[in-house]
Amino acid sequence: MDQALVNQIFHGITKAKVYDIAKKTSLDLAFMASAALENEIYIKREDLQPIFSFKIRGAYNRIALLSDAEKQRGVICASAGNHGQGVAYSAQRLGLQAWVVMPRTTPDIKVAAVARYGAKIVLHGDHYTESFEHCLGIVEKTKSCMIHPFDDPLVIAGQGTIGEEIVEQLPDVDYVFVPVGGGGLLAGIAAYIKTVNPKITVIGVEPLDSDAMTRSIECGDRVVLDHVGVFADGVAVKQVGRYTFAACQGMVDGFIRVTTDEICAAIQDLYMESRVLMEPAGALSWAGAKSYIAQHQLKHKKIVTINSGANMGFQRLPFVAERSLTGAGREGLFAVHLANQPGALKQFCGEILRDRKITEFNFRTNGTTDAVIFLGVAMQNHHDHQCLTQALAQYSYEYHDLTENDLAKEHIRHMVGGLSPHGLSEQIYSFVFPERPAALGDFLSLVSERWNISLFHYRSHGSDYGRVLIAFEVSEGQRLEFEQYLNFAGYPFKNQSSNLSYNLFLRSRSPEGL
Repeated sequence: MDQALVNQIFHGITKAKVYDIAKKTSLDLAFMASAALENEIYIKREDLQPIFSFKIRGAYNRIALLSDAEKQRGVICASAGNHGQGVAYSAQRLGLQAWVVMPRTTPDIKVAAVARYGAKIVLHGDHYTESFEHCLGIVEKTKSCMIHPFDDPLVIAGQGTIGEEIVEQLPDVDYVFVPVGGGGLLAGIAAYIKTVNPKITVIGVEPLDSDAMTRSIECGDRVVLDHVGVFADGVAVKQVGRYTFAACQGMVDGFIRVTTDEICAAIQDLYMESRVLMEPAGALSWAGAKSYIAQHQLKHKKIVTINSGANMGFQRLPFVAERSLTGAGREGLFAVHLANQPGALKQFCGEILRDRKITEFNFRTNGTTDAVIFLGVAMQNHHDHQCLTQALAQYSYEYHDLTENDLAKEHIRHMVGGLSPHGLSEQIYSFVFPERPAALGDFLSLVSERWNISLFHYRSHGSDYGRVLIAFEVSEGQRLEFEQYLNFAGYPFKNQSSNLSYNLFLRSRSPEGL
């Protein structure tokens, strides 16, 4: 821990200028969740800020404290959304010129929000890193002042005013759960809370696939992730900040990682509590608190979560609604082997399905000795899940639980019904690519140049990145050369040829079965 830095941030919080435009947001008791989880759970409503995100605090604090000479040169930032809105809004209120460099993949709702505040928008690159590098080039030409989204002590201090408000509003709070991307919010809140009351437990929450701060703290140095998840885009950071890492070391009590399904379930929970639709990163704190409560069996504690942002694109809702079911334990997904003979389906329905609500039921035989059903079943809780698996075992059905299988949830459930021809040598890969005009065509022009495609599935999720599942006719001897080519193409990929759901539903099976 860098104590001098922590002291600097703490004193910066006490002198912060955020309230010229930011609100002191309410701390609301979540009545339904508190009763269900046997703890007092509070929601810090940063979604009520003018830009629907906490980012306005750090952006304004940094800009307001610029010298007159710096203000004359204008301000600039790179952002995929909320920070850009904070910089644009702050600059407009202070009468300054602002530039915001955004990835070309940025949803229209966020681009329009930044434009509304009068900033000059530059669309460049497919992700934040490319935008940031381009932003640095503009700084060299214009001499405008860079407003970093998290790695600046004054930005951190602005975000840390949330910690000051929490302590004022709930002095006897036991736990505070903080979403983590680059670490500015966590560093600011931890610096304030741990200085005034070290007994309060501060927990950082990260997506399982974007956990740069957790890994950095574990390693004792800042790590760079090879890839970051694309769902919670507001916290998709490959490397945390130098200042944020130094402030968090030794100050934060622990971290918890959450899955995409858990985040989706949290979005639904928060909607039920407040009728507000949170963006994925905005619901991260709630998802972490809920998981931590279950893991550590907390009872009768006062717990604060932070609604950090509500800039949700409407097109993402179908994906969120679908995945919230498995995330909350309200849907189980299974592959069940069924004998390919008359009466087998009727028998299965009578033995297993008669008292259960079915959410999905797909199968197609392939002239083999069995069919494999893709089965979705509505659940109330973990006990229902256990009862179903016990029933399947009791009646001697061979089955596989796919509830935690991402490939099954993202692709397979939407394409059950076709199997690859016998004898076809194929390798199957999942990809992510930036969602922008002509992106899919650009992607296909690269990946289909030399190898034939035997399967293709793309389904829009209304997010910044698309997900594609493709099978290529590639022999095992060509696989190394092929993957070298994919690395050259530059799209993140994963070989899914050994994935259970692919082998059950989309790959040819011999008469002897799998």
